Amino acid sequence: MGRVGFALCWVVALAGFARAERINHEGRILGPAPVVTTPVEFDTATADAIVSAMQIMPVDSAWNEDVSRQPTRTDSDTIIAQIKADLFASRQTLRPFYEMNYVLVPDNQPRVPINFFQYASESDLDGGSGTIGMYPIATITPVETWPRGTGSLTLDQWQRDVNNTGGDRHSIMVAPGLGSIWETWLTKLVGVNWQASNGAKFDLKSNTPRPAGWTSGDAAGLPMFPPLVRYDECERGMVEHAVRLVVAVSRKAYIYPASHYASSQTGSQYPSMGQRLRLKANFVIPSSWTIEEKAVLRALKKYGGLVADNGGFFSFSVCPDERFASSAFSHLSTIDVNNFEVVQSTGPTGGPRSPGAPTADAGADYTVQFPAWATLSGVVSDPSGGAVINWKQYSGNGTATFVDPTQSQTSAMFTAPGSYTLMLSVADGVHAVAYDAVVVRSVPATSPALSGNDFVISFASVAGQNYRVEQTYDFTGGSWSTVADNISGTGGAIPITDFGAASATQRYYRVVVLP
Repeated sequence: MGRVGFALCWVVALAGFARAERINHEGRILGPAPVVTTPVEFDTATADAIVSAMQIMPVDSAWNEDVSRQPTRTDSDTIIAQIKADLFASRQTLRPFYEMNYVLVPDNQPRVPINFFQYASESDLDGGSGTIGMYPIATITPVETWPRGTGSLTLDQWQRDVNNTGGDRHSIMVAPGLGSIWETWLTKLVGVNWQASNGAKFDLKSNTPRPAGWTSGDAAGLPMFPPLVRYDECERGMVEHAVRLVVAVSRKAYIYPASHYASSQTGSQYPSMGQRLRLKANFVIPSSWTIEEKAVLRALKKYGGLVADNGGFFSFSVCPDERFASSAFSHLSTIDVNNFEVVQSTGPTGGPRSPGAPTADAGADYTVQFPAWATLSGVVSDPSGGAVINWKQYSGNGTATFVDPTQSQTSAMFTAPGSYTLMLSVADGVHAVAYDAVVVRSVPATSPALSGNDFVISFASVAGQNYRVEQTYDFTGGSWSTVADNISGTGGAIPITDFGAASATQRYYRVVVLP
C-alpha cells in the first residue's frame, strides 16, 4: 500500500481584507482602493460602492476630527443666540438642503476648457491660462439640485439653465484614483462651452487649505465634497465627517480650515466662516427617527459642522439623491438652534494634526488550530503615555473572546472555526484614533481515517457556510484539484471520502471556505 500523507490547511476567501488593511478614521475597513474607468453619477449603486471605499480627506483632517470632547467656547451662547436671531421665527430649526451633487471621473478623463468670468484670479486653472481652467468635466456632470430639485428638466437642459432659474449652480468632479476634487460656482453650459464664476481644486490626501483670502466654489473657501451628506453613509447609519452648515449672517472673519469670508459684519457675536458647531451631548436622538436622521445627528455630536456659507436657513447640505424618501429628514425641523453649541477650533498644527500621534500594528495574518487560543502580538506607539488600547472583533464566523482587550499583546478564543478580523485601536483623545487589523483563520478540528482503500476526511463546519475540499501531490508548488465542491456546512462534522486515495502516493488536502 502506498503512503498517504495528510495535511489540512484552512484557506479563506478574504474579499479584500488582505494586508495591509485600509481603515478609515471611523474604524471602518474600506477594502481595496476604488478604480473608476468611466464617469459615474452620484445617485447610483456604483457610486455608493466607490465612495464607500474612499478615505475622503486625511484621517486627521478638520472634516474628520472628533470634537465630541472639545471644550465649548465661552461665548458659545452669544453666538448661538445671534445665529437664531438672524433667522425668521419659522426658520430657527435645523433643515436639510438638497443641493450639492457630484460626478466620479477616471484619472484620464479628458480636460475641458472652462471660462472663469468672475474670480479667475482666485481660481485653480490646473493647466489652463488667463481666465481659462482645464477641468475634467464629463458630459454627465450634474449641476446643483439636479435631479431632485429640477422637476422635469433633463440634465442637459439643467446644465444650460434653459429656464433661467439661477441659484448657486455648484458642480463637483471627483477623481478617486488621483485623489483630486474640482469644484465650481455659477456653472453653466453655453453652446458647447462651459463657464463658471470660479473654480477650485482640492487634494483629498492633503490638509492644505486655500491661500489666505481666496474663495472656492464655497463662500468660506472650503471644499464642498467632503462634508456632503450622502446616501451610502446614511444607509450605513453613520455620517463619518463634519457637515456643511449655512447660517443667515456670518462674520467678516475666517477660522481654519476656511480661507475666505463673505460678510461685512464685524461683531464677535456672529459666527466666523469655518466656525465649528456641535449638537449638544444631552440631545436624545429618538429611536423611532429614520436611519438617515440618526446618521446625521450622530455626526453632529461627534464631528459637528463647519459654517461655510450664508443663506436663509440654518441648514446642512445633502445630496439631491432621489433615493432618499421624502420623510428621510423630516424630524430634523423640530431641532431648535439652541440645541447646538460652539466649540473650540483647532488650527493647522493643532488637535489631531499636532505631533505625537499614536500608531497601531496588529501583526501579520496567521492560522491557528480550532479550538485553541490565538496569540495576538500587537505593537503600539503611544507618545502621550496615556492612550486607551483596545482589541475588538470586526467580523467573523463566531464570537471572539479576549483575555484582556486593553493590552496590545493578548490572546483570543473563538466559538467556531472560520475567519476572524480582529481590530486593534489606540486612542489618546487628541489625535485621530490609530487602527490596524489582523485576520486570524481558526482551523477546524479534523479526523482523518482509513476505510479500506479509501481516505476519509472529517472537518468541523459552520451552518450555512459552503466549502470545497482540494488535494495536491506537491504541497510546495503543485496545483490543487477538487475532491468535493460546494459542500454546505451543517454546523457539525462533515466526512469527505477520497476513493482509492489510501493506495496512492502521498497526497495533501485542504479545505477552502467559499465566499
